Amino acid sequence: MTNKKAEKNYIDLTSPLYYLNRELSLIEFQKRVLAEAEDQRHPIIERLKFISILSSNLDEFFMIRVAGLKSQIAAGVSELSVDGMTPQEQLHEIRKRLVPLFEKQEHIFYDDIIEKLQEENIFIHYMEQLTNEEIAFLNKYFVDCVMPVLTPLSLDPAHPFPRLINRSLNIAFMLSDGSGKNTDKKIAFLQVPSVLPRFVKLERPKGINLVLIEQLIKTFAGLLFPGLEIEVSNTFRITRDADVEIAEDEAEDLLQEIAEQIKHRKRERAAVRLEVSSNMPDYLTKVLMKSLELEPDDVYMLNRPLNLPDFMGLLKIDKRNLKDIPFQSRSIPEFTTNGISIFDAIKKKDFLVHHPFDSFSNSVLKFLNEASTDPSVLAIKITLYRTGINSPIVEALKKAAENGKDVTAFVELKARFDEENNIIWAKELEHCGAHVVYGIMGLKTHCKIAVIVRKEANKLKTYIHLSTGNYNYQTSKLYTDVGFFTSNEEFGTDAMHFFNYLTGYSYHKDWKQFLIAPINLRRILIEFINREAELHTSENPGLIIVKMNSLAHDEIIQALYKASRKGVRIKLLVRGVCCLRPGIPDISDTIEVRSILGRFLEHSRIFYFRCGGKDEYYLSSADWMSRNLQKRVELMFPIHDTALQKQLKELLDIYWKDNTKSWELHSDGSYHLRKPSHNQEPFIAQEYLLEETKRASKKGKRKVKL
Repeated sequence: MTNKKAEKNYIDLTSPLYYLNRELSLIEFQKRVLAEAEDQRHPIIERLKFISILSSNLDEFFMIRVAGLKSQIAAGVSELSVDGMTPQEQLHEIRKRLVPLFEKQEHIFYDDIIEKLQEENIFIHYMEQLTNEEIAFLNKYFVDCVMPVLTPLSLDPAHPFPRLINRSLNIAFMLSDGSGKNTDKKIAFLQVPSVLPRFVKLERPKGINLVLIEQLIKTFAGLLFPGLEIEVSNTFRITRDADVEIAEDEAEDLLQEIAEQIKHRKRERAAVRLEVSSNMPDYLTKVLMKSLELEPDDVYMLNRPLNLPDFMGLLKIDKRNLKDIPFQSRSIPEFTTNGISIFDAIKKKDFLVHHPFDSFSNSVLKFLNEASTDPSVLAIKITLYRTGINSPIVEALKKAAENGKDVTAFVELKARFDEENNIIWAKELEHCGAHVVYGIMGLKTHCKIAVIVRKEANKLKTYIHLSTGNYNYQTSKLYTDVGFFTSNEEFGTDAMHFFNYLTGYSYHKDWKQFLIAPINLRRILIEFINREAELHTSENPGLIIVKMNSLAHDEIIQALYKASRKGVRIKLLVRGVCCLRPGIPDISDTIEVRSILGRFLEHSRIFYFRCGGKDEYYLSSADWMSRNLQKRVELMFPIHDTALQKQLKELLDIYWKDNTKSWELHSDGSYHLRKPSHNQEPFIAQEYLLEETKRASKKGKRKVKL
């Protein structure tokens, strides 16, 4: 009888019915990004920024995700996705969902944003809208400043299709001799050099008046082809497979190998998408498709300017009323007291910082800058994944090395699309005398940790910073992340062993505080979720609250389903991809999933487990994805201090309370924007945190309360 009952209650949690497709979930995220561009509460240039971000995101989607599916098809891989789709079915569904998304983007761009920019006296002109004097000015500008750097490339038996750079803006020309006797059409291509500005400024007494560089080139391109007539000129753009493949076990010099692969990826990798202007003739489109070995479904005809990420340049327009209102990040009083070292403050107690609301400069940068000149500091160790260009973090490390500190920087050369930057400043660090370690074989190092070793009273004292986000000054102002400062001895011991694991041969097992991927993090996370189910009772109900970027690990999802079936309430704040289906009866009916977008990119990773009333809080660099838990080096660590736990609880409560910029995931995979009920006031988490930042800065306090 017991066995029959068990069989009746058995549910196969690996069934594709209970999972959402990762690629399609990512497209749902892009829809939410586009909704930010549509949101009239954002200033107009910030809305243009979201339009550009969408295009940039989709570029990466094609370069990595679509390219990966195409590679599977080419290799004859028949493995199904977690939701039961073949690679070909996924590609078909991707296009089906992207075409209307592009159409909506065009509508918002032309019928809303461009019109409102014109109301603010910012104009992007067509050539036919210009005066004769302006045409003459642009003609001279073309001859003097543009034409010398242009290189038209013919297509004929002696000249094969050119190796055009990934994501470059290009123009295709169809030419004739003008006689009407020779029916042969000549074709030429022109890659618009990246050294040219995308926008050419006109001098008019009123407003900001711009012309797109491709309009300028097409108008005066006759000067490039003397003796020929231009019958057609159309813009196009190629997106290539951009996943860098490194045979690490065969690469004698990883630095050199990655540098070579980056060059290869720009020109040589297979095309995965062709974008063409909507008026491009079929004949020319087919020539491009044949040359690039693409199918009709790989071609997207767009009725808007190509290469929209270039429009981020308009954020430099100096009109404050068209942008987000600047704000002053809070400074931690204990870190800014005159005559008091930041190390003295950390020695007394642990600290949490929530960027960008808490200052990155007066916490993380101060931590490293003070260490670089402090005579008591002997060593600095840090992991660097993305630091950005002209990084003050790198400058602090260079200064420390020049001042005789023992500096070890663990640099992840395989940080996708940041490889070139990382190579440049890694060499700079080496030149200054720092030890630079490049990667672990077969893994990406994605954790964020900095360790300072000081000599105090004839003993060595370790100070640690751990974070959910990168050591990147620029993104610290745009991404929300939580950082943690401590001098806890067990954290210090773990940090020492952790860097030995990264830089040498270490098989340490007795970790006191750190949970590490790929060593033990996946296993312990599943144990934590299972423990919540085991401890759950109606009198003492289980509760899991998670804030992260992505959820796509099938074993983690299955553990969450099992916990939900036991009655554990699970609240998930997942910004991007989520493969879990919430709200399925008897599977996930106690699970809610929400996604918050806004002025800042939500990037912090916070984890709460009620643990029978013991309340455990953790921060991590890792999302719950296979790549994070199995293919990357990640850290998750506990927050023990009750005051800091209270801060994290308040933060999770604030985000969960959002009823205006929060999207709720339904079991069919669709997201619906939450709205205040009739008796509720609108509440936007990020705006609330900004207001609290302003109030706290005036009072010299940091506490945030609901």
